[in-house]
Amino acid sequence: MDTAFWITTVAVLALIAASAFFSGSETALTAASRAKLTAQAEKGSRGAVAALQITEDRERMIGALLLGNNVVNIMAAALATAALTRLFGDSGVALATMAMTVLVLIFGEVMPKTLAITSPETVATRVAPAIRVLIALFSPVVGGVRVVVRGMLRLLGVKGNPEGNMLALRQEIAGAIAFGHSEGAVEKADRDRLLGALDLVHRTVDEIMRHRREIEMIDADQPPGAILTQVLGSSHTRLPVFRGDEENILGVVHAKDLLREVDRLVRAADGQGQGLAALDIARVAMKPYFVPETTSLDEQMREFLARRTHFALVVDEYGGLRGLITLEDILEEIVGDITDEFDKVSRDGGVQRGADGSFLIDGAMTIRDLNRAMDWQLPDDEANTIAGLVIHEAQTIPTEGQVFSFHGFRFEVLQRRENRITRLKLRPLPPVTG
Repeated sequence: MDTAFWITTVAVLALIAASAFFSGSETALTAASRAKLTAQAEKGSRGAVAALQITEDRERMIGALLLGNNVVNIMAAALATAALTRLFGDSGVALATMAMTVLVLIFGEVMPKTLAITSPETVATRVAPAIRVLIALFSPVVGGVRVVVRGMLRLLGVKGNPEGNMLALRQEIAGAIAFGHSEGAVEKADRDRLLGALDLVHRTVDEIMRHRREIEMIDADQPPGAILTQVLGSSHTRLPVFRGDEENILGVVHAKDLLREVDRLVRAADGQGQGLAALDIARVAMKPYFVPETTSLDEQMREFLARRTHFALVVDEYGGLRGLITLEDILEEIVGDITDEFDKVSRDGGVQRGADGSFLIDGAMTIRDLNRAMDWQLPDDEANTIAGLVIHEAQTIPTEGQVFSFHGFRFEVLQRRENRITRLKLRPLPPVTG
């Protein structure tokens, strides 16, 4: 064991330390939350700024770190093999392999990665300045490797996804919220509000609109007195006005505008006015605002805010009336039901729990509302309402008393009116055991 041996030993240990640096840096920079790094950067952390710059191009960062890690590991193994071969001959190769495997595994991989994963943001901010320099030094080699790798991936039919980072970020936020709820750190109401806000971009107005069958409308050919009575008796402040056919929408009347016009007619200054009989509802109604049924909720909310209106009529691709949507409907997707003194409020929220563990549900209740209320996972891809889900799965309009089992639930049709299922009984099925 001469001087050369000890110099080689020190070099091997230094290379293992470098391997630990590269391994820990890779773990920290890939595991660090960009949201937390951004918050630190806004507070003036230069390390956080460097970490954000590095992680913008993860492919380049990982390529440089792997290049450095592989170089130091190979060099350490080569030096250890040479030193032990001089001492033990041919058996030194086996001894070097065993020794380097243990040293690299423990001190070059497991220990630094464990340390980095316990506090990734802290480690990332500390190593980022040095890694930024190394990336600049290795960039020619890494660039060549990237060209080769991408070429081979194209041959295999693998294409890049430029929007992958944004989608991954949205999924990461949603996953963190769901995980926080499962761990008890996030209340169910908070989870529903946060996920509801994230889902607006993926949902369309036809999923939450009030169907045309449920729209209260004013016939412009009615006598003025009947119109006034209908508006005052309605729980809504805005009502569509039609003439002849319900598809022929003249406009939307606001109760306040109507009462202002009635007051003007009744209080005619000269006393010669015709009073209420002169009311022309079409003159009072505002111009209707139509939106396509495929508009996303996020886009529609922005349109409502930009137009300073809260009410829109929904039409299909042929221009036929499908329903209506309000700003309140969209907000309810985030905060839950919003009720006032004129709304008819159900104490049970639309779901009645039976003594036998079953649930009585209105067929018009949306699957999304039921999932939020009961914390279930019924699919809403093919239907918006519970009745629609049963019809879709049954591939027919069931009769009263029919029973179906799917998606882990037993569905019994209790009431049917014309072609609509109005009442259902749901009961969760016991889990299937293998």
